[in-house]
Amino acid sequence: MRVLVVEDEKKTASFIRKALQAEGFVVDVSHTGDDALAAASTTNFDGIILDIMLPGRDGLSVLRQLRQQKNSTPVLLLSARGEVNERVDGLNAGADDYLPKPFVIAELVARIRALGRRGSETKSTVLRLADLTLDTIAHEARRKTLRIELTSREYLLLEFLLRSAGRICSRMAILEKVWNYDFDPGSNLVDVYIKRVREKIDGDFESKLLHTVRGIGYVMKETP
Repeated sequence: MRVLVVEDEKKTASFIRKALQAEGFVVDVSHTGDDALAAASTTNFDGIILDIMLPGRDGLSVLRQLRQQKNSTPVLLLSARGEVNERVDGLNAGADDYLPKPFVIAELVARIRALGRRGSETKSTVLRLADLTLDTIAHEARRKTLRIELTSREYLLLEFLLRSAGRICSRMAILEKVWNYDFDPGSNLVDVYIKRVREKIDGDFESKLLHTVRGIGYVMKETP
């Protein structure tokens, strides 16, 4: 599971991150509401742990914005205040669960894991863009009826791009999400793999789906 932790208290955020990573989660952290919205718009998370009390845009505002954007990622709200009205407001805004501070970390892990399972039950296992499909269970890609052979890394790249279809993905975002570590920004690793994937999914077809946005990154989209 990939989880976004939205917490302005850096010690608390670090504590949650380490606990989740110890349980096998991939964890991103944002310290402000605006950063959280930006992260959620470029990455498909399996769950979001969202503190209500944030500087600037608060957690409930972030939650409402996510739901307005049709982002259905399961959200677990955290708050140092435990008033019933606040819990009701959070659930009415679209939260999936609520945990008051202070909390037991084992309970937080169990709750976010349960939300991830719930989300995966409704998440489509086949990604589609025009006549390109990617079966995330069988790890099989097809363009029309043609099966496309992909290496494991090419598959991860294509899955990330398809889950972000319509949004520009920067090279650094691709490195972080597909290779899961920071890399020398001067490296042409992403460009090499983009070229390989493009040749496989677009090479023999008139309609092109993988596009370069010069100086910014790449985007998967249909062309008129």
